[in-house]
Amino acid sequence: MPVEGPTLVRRQLGRRLRALREAARKTAADVEYVASRSKLWRIEEGKSPVRVADVKELARIYGADDATIDALAALALGTTGRGWWEDFGDVLPHDLRLYVDLEASADEVKTFHPDVVDGLLQTSDYARAVEIGSGLDVDEATVDRVVAMRMQRQRVVLDGERPGRVTAVLGAGALARQVGSRRIMAEQIRHLRRLSDRVEIRVLPWDAGAHPAMIGQFTIFEFESPDDPSVLYLETYVGARYVDTAPQVDHQRSIFATIHERSTPLEEHAP
Repeated sequence: MPVEGPTLVRRQLGRRLRALREAARKTAADVEYVASRSKLWRIEEGKSPVRVADVKELARIYGADDATIDALAALALGTTGRGWWEDFGDVLPHDLRLYVDLEASADEVKTFHPDVVDGLLQTSDYARAVEIGSGLDVDEATVDRVVAMRMQRQRVVLDGERPGRVTAVLGAGALARQVGSRRIMAEQIRHLRRLSDRVEIRVLPWDAGAHPAMIGQFTIFEFESPDDPSVLYLETYVGARYVDTAPQVDHQRSIFATIHERSTPLEEHAP
């Protein structure tokens, strides 16, 4: 699957430029007249759009050939694209903008939520109840916008995609906790069952006992392209962390494999 979306293109371009710089034994000081240290860091980390002229000049400093320079320049053009989420920039936290780009572009998404149904799988009523229940002084208009954004996120990721691309393991508590009314929960569970032909949904039962994912929720974004390594997302109350170092991603991948093995398919789960 090709890399899609401006965030993914920025990451790929940044990684290639860093590899060229390191191969040429150049430091940030060597290119300061083209890009300051902070600007170079943003480019190499895929944090911002990149000017074609800057990419070409950096590539020339690194001794790249014309074909490589042209390829990098083409990638630079893709870093200024508009993500679907920009229409919801007023309600989408900055640290989640990368998340929705990764989610939409990943070849596979593996996610674990112990106490709440994953946002990709929520009904609009459940999503509304989550926002009202967990928000502080959230006005109705903001809740409407958040719910609309979540529904659009589902359309982007799930509609027309191949089955098995998303694997979600839910803790038993996610289905046992009444979010909103009994009607809302009953409809949410029916919705999960309807999705099971497109998404692999599993439940980690109470009798699974202690398990290695007890620290909390996480998501792994898997990519087939060697130019775009897998990314681990960890969420906390004080912000999000994105990790793409292989040992840490591999460790979390093994944790997911363990809870996946101990979980049961949604249709076999007995509350």
